[in-house]
Amino acid sequence: MTGALRDGECHALLRDPGRHEVCAVMTETFLEYSRAQGNDLVTPRPDLNFPGLEPGDRWCVCVPRWLEAAEADCAPPVVLAATNESVLDMIPRSQLEAHAHDADVGADADTGDD
Repeated sequence: MTGALRDGECHALLRDPGRHEVCAVMTETFLEYSRAQGNDLVTPRPDLNFPGLEPGDRWCVCVPRWLEAAEADCAPPVVLAATNESVLDMIPRSQLEAHAHDADVGADADTGDD
């Protein structure tokens, strides 16, 4: 399960200055992009209880990284219902909706936690 609390939701937490608040479905393109930026999300890290990600996995992505990837045309699809509404301070709703995961089309980004 993704999220700091491993509950499938991407929460806005004070202890998370990286803002892992965008719930995204991993794609090969995004995983390669992230690795090229110095953040290898593919390689398992047992010491951190991190299994490594594969295309199709859901993961809470940092808001700034998702925006970077969007600018590079590599942004992964967004699970709107599990993305925290606080991301709307940096990502326009229309941009999130344009990247909505197919199963999430018509969902509301405001359904995240407070």
